[in-house]
Amino acid sequence: MQSQAKVQASPIQETLAFKAFFLSFLTLIFLTVQAAMALAKPESLAPLAEKISPSVVNITTSTVIEGRTGPQGIVPEGSPFEDFFRDFQDRNNRGDGNRPRRSSALGSGFVISEDGYVVTNNHVIDGADEITIEFFSGEELQAKVIGTDPNTDIALLKVEAETPLPFVSFGDSDAARVGDWVIAMGNPLGQGFSVSAGIVSARNRALSGTYDDYIQTDAAINRGNSGGPLFNMDGDVIGVNTAILSPNGGSIGIGFSMASNVVTRVVDQLKEFGETRRGWLGVRIQDVTDDVADAMGLENAAGALITDVPDGPAKEAGLETGDVILSFDGVDVADTRGLVRQVGNSPVGATVRVTVLREGKSQTIKVVLGRREDADGASSSPAQEQETPAPQSKTVLGLTLAPLTDDLRSELGVEANMAGLAVTEVDETSEAFEKGLRAGDIITEAGQQKVTNIAELEARVDAAKEAGRKSLLMLVRRAGDPRFVALTLSD
Repeated sequence: MQSQAKVQASPIQETLAFKAFFLSFLTLIFLTVQAAMALAKPESLAPLAEKISPSVVNITTSTVIEGRTGPQGIVPEGSPFEDFFRDFQDRNNRGDGNRPRRSSALGSGFVISEDGYVVTNNHVIDGADEITIEFFSGEELQAKVIGTDPNTDIALLKVEAETPLPFVSFGDSDAARVGDWVIAMGNPLGQGFSVSAGIVSARNRALSGTYDDYIQTDAAINRGNSGGPLFNMDGDVIGVNTAILSPNGGSIGIGFSMASNVVTRVVDQLKEFGETRRGWLGVRIQDVTDDVADAMGLENAAGALITDVPDGPAKEAGLETGDVILSFDGVDVADTRGLVRQVGNSPVGATVRVTVLREGKSQTIKVVLGRREDADGASSSPAQEQETPAPQSKTVLGLTLAPLTDDLRSELGVEANMAGLAVTEVDETSEAFEKGLRAGDIITEAGQQKVTNIAELEARVDAAKEAGRKSLLMLVRRAGDPRFVALTLSD
C-alpha cells in the first residue's frame, strides 16, 4: 500500500519540478536580455558630441557705435543725479567719451553645407559691421550676410573656405516628442563649444512672433547660445536656440528653440532670394470664442473669424467681413495662429481653396495668394465722404451710442467714409465694459449686418432674441483695428 501511494504521488512532484525549471529558465532569459540591453545602451553622449562638434561655430560680431555724450544707461534723462554721473564718466573716459568706439558681441551658429552656409539668429548679427566665424579647429573666417528674417529671428551667413566644411543636417522637428533627449551646443557666456543635454519639455510654444513654433527644452541655454543648434540623438538639428525664460539672465531650465521645420523654409528662401517670400491672404482675423460661436449659432468654437477685408487677394476673391474660415487649402483651421502659419508657409501666387461659413452656409472660394512682405508697405485707398443722419444718443446693452457724423469722425480720427455707431459712454457695471468696450469705439456691424443708426441696432437685437440667441455679435473698431465682441441679451 505504501509503495502504491509513492507511485501515485510522483506525477505531481514531476509537474512541480517542471514548473520550477521553467520559471528558472524564464528568469535566466530575462536577465540575459537585460544584460544585453545594458551593454547596447551608450555609456555617454561623447560619441555624438564628437560627431557634431566640428559643425558648430562661435560667432563674434563687431559694431562701431557713436561715443556717449552723457550718462546713458546709468540714470534716466533729466535725473537730478545726471550731472554727477556725467562728471564721473568724463573722468573715466579722460576726454575720449565722445569718440566712436567698437563694440563686440558673441553668439553661436552651425554649418549646413560643405560650401560654407551658416545658420544663426538674426539678433546675433543684426547691425554688425564685421562677423567672424570660429570653427572647432580654431580656424577663423569672415562671414557675409546672405539674408535675414526678423519674424523668425533667423539669419543665413556664408563663409569662403579652401576645403569642404563639416556640416550637419536638419531633422524633422514635428517628429520630436515631449520627453525625447536633446543636446544643445554653442558659445554660452563666451565659453565656446559647450555641450548641454536635456529633454524636450514642450512643443509648439509661441512667444511673441506671428510665425512662432518653439521647442521648449530644459537643456542649459545661456547668453551666447543664441543661434546654436538643438540636436536630437541622431545628430540632426531640430531647433535653433533663440531665447530663455529667466528672472536673472541665466538658465533656469526653460529655453526655446525655433523648430527646424520653420527654419528650413526660411533658410531655403534666404538662400534662393536673399529674403523671405510668404503667402498673404489679406484679411484681419480673430479667434472664434465660445460666446462668439453662440452669437453666430455655431456648434463649435473653431475657425478664424474675419474682422476686416482690406484691398488684397481676399477682397478680390470675394471674402467678406463676418465670414468664418473653416479650412484653408484642404486643412481644417483650428484658430488664427494656425491659419497665419499655414498662409505664411504657402507659396506666393498659389491658388488655394478657402472654405468659409457665411450666414449659416458653407461655401468654398478660390483665392490667389499675394506676398506678405509686399503688403506690409501697402496703403489703403482714399476714403470718400458719406452723409449720416443727425446725432441721436441712446443706451443699448450698457453702451451709450450715437450715429457717426462728420464732427464725430473728425474728433475720433476715423475715415470719412466709415458709417456706424460711436460709443460715447460705457456703463462700468455692464458686460460691455468687462469685455473691453470704451468710449470712442465704433460699432459698424451687429448680427453680421451693417448698422448706421440706433434703430437698425435695436432691430438686430430683436431679431437675435426672436431667433433664440443668447447674445449678439457686434463688430467693434478702435483706431482702425476691428474685433468681434458678443454681448449677452437681456430677457
